Amino acid sequence: MAAAAPPPPPTPAPSAPTGLPDSDSTPVGHPLFSRIRLATPLDVPNIQKLIHQMAIFEKLTHLFTATESDLASTLFKSPPFHSFTIFLLEVSSRPFEKDSNLHSQNFTPIERIINLDHSLSDPEAETFRNGINGDAVVAGRKGLGKMLLSAVASQAVKMGYGRVEWVVLDWNVNAIKFYEEMGANVLPEWRICRITGPALEAYRDAI
Repeated sequence: MAAAAPPPPPTPAPSAPTGLPDSDSTPVGHPLFSRIRLATPLDVPNIQKLIHQMAIFEKLTHLFTATESDLASTLFKSPPFHSFTIFLLEVSSRPFEKDSNLHSQNFTPIERIINLDHSLSDPEAETFRNGINGDAVVAGRKGLGKMLLSAVASQAVKMGYGRVEWVVLDWNVNAIKFYEEMGANVLPEWRICRITGPALEAYRDAI
């Protein structure tokens, strides 16, 4: 009597994409040094500029009112991950200086080196400080967007959260495709409800 064949090995569970671009330990060619770190109050001017650039992209500049003083007084009242927390993705053609002040009890900066075939110029060099690049890197599809979103999702898992949630404009098909490739479900049955302007002001003495 023939022996029964052994059962097939179990199918491994699918793993989430790391989203991290390949990192080379030895810079060659045109290295791009990238780093994700927690924002500090010193970053407020650049945060304000980034929000304004987003308002331009989303055609919402008529609603943009955030000032540096507004952001400085609201973003850093609590320790990281207790309230508003901002991850900054920086890129530079030179290695980042080590700074122990950027380390948090719950987060250590993530650094990667991407070796490029050619150098990238920064058209925003006069607007943003050295180390924060613009569209040239994002449009180049170097995996930095995946790196940033993966850092956020990874932190959520480590802190025991059940989900990561954000919004995207329905006409931004490239972003929707990117998020779906990262494993996100875009929920068309949900709508954002918002009270603003005179409709909100009408509630001033409602109670």
